[in-house]
Amino acid sequence: MEDENPKKRNIRPTEKSNLPVITLFVLVLLVLAMLYVGYEYISDDATNSEELTSAAADTPEEKPVTSDLTEEDESEEAVVNVDEKPKASEKEKKEETKKEEPKKTEDPKAVASKIGGREITRTVKSGETFSSLASKYNLTTETLKALNPSISELKSGDKLKIRVKAVHTVGPGDILKVVSGKYSVSKEAIMKANGKSKDMASRGEELVIPFPTKR
Repeated sequence: MEDENPKKRNIRPTEKSNLPVITLFVLVLLVLAMLYVGYEYISDDATNSEELTSAAADTPEEKPVTSDLTEEDESEEAVVNVDEKPKASEKEKKEETKKEEPKKTEDPKAVASKIGGREITRTVKSGETFSSLASKYNLTTETLKALNPSISELKSGDKLKIRVKAVHTVGPGDILKVVSGKYSVSKEAIMKANGKSKDMASRGEELVIPFPTKR
């Protein structure tokens, strides 16, 4: 009896046995293709990394950033900083004003009028100073300088104007104790003003009578 299905008879056993081999070959090709693509991707990453490292090494150092402020801006900023300082108190302002104001030169005539007494002229000796002469005649150093504004430093031979209470001419019986009581000035002060070391005075001698207290 003959087979009714001729197509089944045409299938060859060799064709069935080759199918797994072909499938395996295709899979191997796919794996190889994937490996090749992965290798190329890794190589590209490594190349890019080397380029970035090289670029970073070749990059010059950054220069310090300089101020973009112009001289005009800086001056304005300085003004702002000055304005921000705390305001000085009224007391500090007065003290600064006193420091800045130059000392006014007093009028010798006004000084003499304020002190009173009598003016004498004395020739300065070597070694004498404003301080020593002021002490001798019971004046302050400032007063003596104000009476002689044209003299800044004493030199031997200078003519110095001095204010005293009086000039007394010694008469009969005038001893220093009597003269002291007459002008209400201590005997020691009269002796100092006249350069005396003893309580003695000659008739006709002129004695300088200093002020009892400093002026």
